[in-house]
Amino acid sequence: MTQTSENVTWLTQEAYNKLKEELAYLTGPARTEISAKIAAAREEGDLRENGGYHAAKEEQGKQELRVRQLTQLLESAKVGEAPAADGVVAPGMVVTIAFDGDEDDTLTFLLASREYASSDIETYSPQSPLGSGVNGHKVGDDAEYELPNGKSASVKILKAEPYNG
Repeated sequence: MTQTSENVTWLTQEAYNKLKEELAYLTGPARTEISAKIAAAREEGDLRENGGYHAAKEEQGKQELRVRQLTQLLESAKVGEAPAADGVVAPGMVVTIAFDGDEDDTLTFLLASREYASSDIETYSPQSPLGSGVNGHKVGDDAEYELPNGKSASVKILKAEPYNG
């Protein structure tokens, strides 16, 4: 099954391994723990008025949602393939833009999924309005994207380099 580049998430080997470990924990020890909590709460009696049981079931639902998210993310991930340093904006790149052509009003961010977010640089998803607007454009290009109010905004791409974090 081939995927479009919009569905692919670029991850470093380190990020991929970390997410894989989280998935292994959630599908192994964490599932066992939540099952034990549910069983213990069930033994307390009437399930309609059992707060511990309902809390454990809610926790189980959140955990299973995260399992599905991780599974989907890891299946579509490209691992260890840094984007080319060719000046074309792509996921895994640090991008600097100027708003409305004003080179004093700039923003530098990492174009990547939230799982890849770093504390040292702001991260925008390739699916976000700004991310999808600049993705695929070259340094020097003007790119448009739609604002939440429905209007469009224009930015100039000043820099696009592979992320080394």
